[in-house]
Amino acid sequence: MSSSTAVICGSVYVLEDNIDTDQILTAEYLKVNPSTPEGYAQLASLAMCGLPEDALPFIDPQSGKSKYSIIVAGKNFGCGSSREHAVVALGASGVKAVIAQSYARIFFRNCVATGQVLPVAAADRLCEQLQTGDQVEINIAQQTIKILKNDRYFTSEPVGELANIVAAGGLFAYARTTGRIK
Repeated sequence: MSSSTAVICGSVYVLEDNIDTDQILTAEYLKVNPSTPEGYAQLASLAMCGLPEDALPFIDPQSGKSKYSIIVAGKNFGCGSSREHAVVALGASGVKAVIAQSYARIFFRNCVATGQVLPVAAADRLCEQLQTGDQVEINIAQQTIKILKNDRYFTSEPVGELANIVAAGGLFAYARTTGRIK
């Protein structure tokens, strides 16, 4: 995915402010090894396992993955601990991007380092504009987020080279593909 051509479309799962890494993946699952196919699949099936019991299901029990490829949230997404497993669980479940007003710094950094999920920052509070299941289109080059049901457009902050780093599979993979490390 080149940042100049990237478009991410999909169904959204809508959350509010201060979604922490314990809601994304509870601490008891940090022992799961994401570098094995079994561990990666297990993390996929556990994404968002820390949400309240009355929350809409995030994972489809039949597939073990999410039918939502984009998470939309408010402020301070990914706060809490520094666990990379939370980002990996989201990516493994099928999430391609998170749109939030702001991110916890370490969560944002883990998105880039692992290459699992593209963090997109939006000035507007899209968690109040959307409902779970709505379809959106993120255009990286144009810095727009389009709500497909009503053709409303919102702007995102520039993603720049982050899109290429995430598309490459993280910092080390990107450095290898660009010849910066062997």
